[in-house]
Amino acid sequence: MRFLGRSLTGLLLLILTLALLGLAAIMLGNALRQSLAPGGPSGPTEERVVAATVLTLAATEISPRITAYGKIEAQRTLAIRARQGGTVVWVSEDFRDGAEVVEGAPLLRTDPVQAEEALALARADLDEAEGAASEAVAAVALAVEDQAAAETQAALRRQSLDRQRDLQSQGAGSPQAVETAELAVSSADQSVLSRRQALATARARVDQTAVAVTRAGIALAEATRDLAETELRAGISGRIEGVSVVPGAVLNANEDLGRIIDPASLEVALRLSTAQFTRLADRAGVLQDSVLAVILPGAGEAVSPRGRLDRVGAAVGDGQTGRLVYATLDMGGTARTLLKPGDFVEVAIEAPPLAGVAQIPATAVGPQETVLLLGPDDRLEEAAVEILGRQGDAVIVAVGDLAGREIVAERSTFLGAGIRVRPIRPVGASGSAQPADG
Repeated sequence: MRFLGRSLTGLLLLILTLALLGLAAIMLGNALRQSLAPGGPSGPTEERVVAATVLTLAATEISPRITAYGKIEAQRTLAIRARQGGTVVWVSEDFRDGAEVVEGAPLLRTDPVQAEEALALARADLDEAEGAASEAVAAVALAVEDQAAAETQAALRRQSLDRQRDLQSQGAGSPQAVETAELAVSSADQSVLSRRQALATARARVDQTAVAVTRAGIALAEATRDLAETELRAGISGRIEGVSVVPGAVLNANEDLGRIIDPASLEVALRLSTAQFTRLADRAGVLQDSVLAVILPGAGEAVSPRGRLDRVGAAVGDGQTGRLVYATLDMGGTARTLLKPGDFVEVAIEAPPLAGVAQIPATAVGPQETVLLLGPDDRLEEAAVEILGRQGDAVIVAVGDLAGREIVAERSTFLGAGIRVRPIRPVGASGSAQPADG
């Protein structure tokens, strides 16, 4: 059995050897026939020439248009709050979401009974304080007259004392009479002192009553204001938003009832990249005077208000990049009706013009910010360019020393440095086309 297995293996190897020798003989015969065929062996392969569209770089001045996206915000908003608590007894038909009100229009009223009672008490207190003040003034006048009478009596007593002393010096008077006159003068002086003290007290009461009148007047003004605040009025003209009150509701002091938004004072907050912000600001970081247009998606040209860059956010938010920029808007025409706070809009900003630049297709620039130049013998050369901005499917590059050179408008995997091309020059092709809307 072992001999039979080895015989079969040797036979199989012999068959494979003969098959390989036959295949080699066939391949050799084919090669000999090709070499003996008319024309001999094929010559060397010719260089492949690729067709490529080229355009000429021409330096010009371009006003780039920066496209960004932002959110409409209210620039002038007034919170509606109840200054005094109470029960709502009346609500205006205009005090509802979306309604438009004018400044000073009544919005709601609360129960004024307590405020009216407080006002009546304040008026009574003021009348009482004014009466006390009048009485104090009259008391001062009486005290002045009383003091004058006391001073007159004291003067008479002194004259009597002087007469008694004269009589005593002449030997006609007596010591007892002089002593009696002196006691009378002392009593009169004491009376004058008492009248002076009474006058000072009366004048102090005048001052006290004046203070009481002032306090009563302040209380009356406060009560009047409290009564007026039972009727809530619009502080500015605009549209109402966020109303949450109905008749019969009990309000607390300083309770939030909604807000009024001025539709004529809107602004847009948009976030720009650092590169975009650098193009719109001077070296000091101050925004230049740039005009912009706001486009509301879906509204088309129906609403496209103009605006201007106003200010830059004070800080970069957490997890944010770039700069937050605010722009004021001209809210004339249909923009006042269509634009609302919270709208997401597209913003097209006209940046300051750039000189010595060209706009070329984005397909002409490689990943390393290089372009392919058409060199001698139509062979390509690679050169670096400085990209200053992007405009949709185009880029703005600084021309510099490349002015007048031709570049490949659309790069592909078949094109590279050293490749020979067959240039295709479209009519009017150049790198100085006007900027497309970005």
